[in-house]
Amino acid sequence: MDRPGYRLIAVGVSAGGLAALRTVVAALPACFAIPVVVVQHRSRDSELLCELLQECCAMEVGEVSDKEEIVPGRVYVAPPDYHLMVEHGWFELSTDAPVRYSRPSVDVMFLSAADAYGVDVIGVVLTGANADGADGLRRIVDRGGYAIVQDPATAEVRAMPQFALRAVPEACILPLEQIGPYLAAVRGRRVPPCHAVPG
Repeated sequence: MDRPGYRLIAVGVSAGGLAALRTVVAALPACFAIPVVVVQHRSRDSELLCELLQECCAMEVGEVSDKEEIVPGRVYVAPPDYHLMVEHGWFELSTDAPVRYSRPSVDVMFLSAADAYGVDVIGVVLTGANADGADGLRRIVDRGGYAIVQDPATAEVRAMPQFALRAVPEACILPLEQIGPYLAAVRGRRVPPCHAVPG
């Protein structure tokens, strides 16, 4: 018997992230049911990310509040200067120490998502300047989830996807412009074939 479909898409991004995120979320239709949670490294006074994503996204985009319930069809963005942790059905925010100099940390979110949802998570690593997200993406795959990494050749900053691919060489590698349509084509637990290769 088939398992239910994926229940969470976890996205990690750093330097060059705004343009990359806008490209990805613009391809998701208003009827897309899988919740998407985004951690982007940004300064504590950054305030416009949700608005800039909402401009090009048909789904509702909002910044996460502590203890907020996870519901289908929304894009959730980690607030600046807080770690975002995924629990089963809700989010938790924390002011624990930065991880890899970052708060929010992609690894903190990925690790918690893997522990909470296991096989029901798709992890996505986009452009960025450090190794944050690599360990967490490995945990997602080890718990039975699925990994997508932006082709480093299409990344504004290649380090983050390169570190992710070292940790998870079996990840699906896609150029930036294909990631959104690829996610939009997920049906239940079926993902499209992954034919792209790193540049």
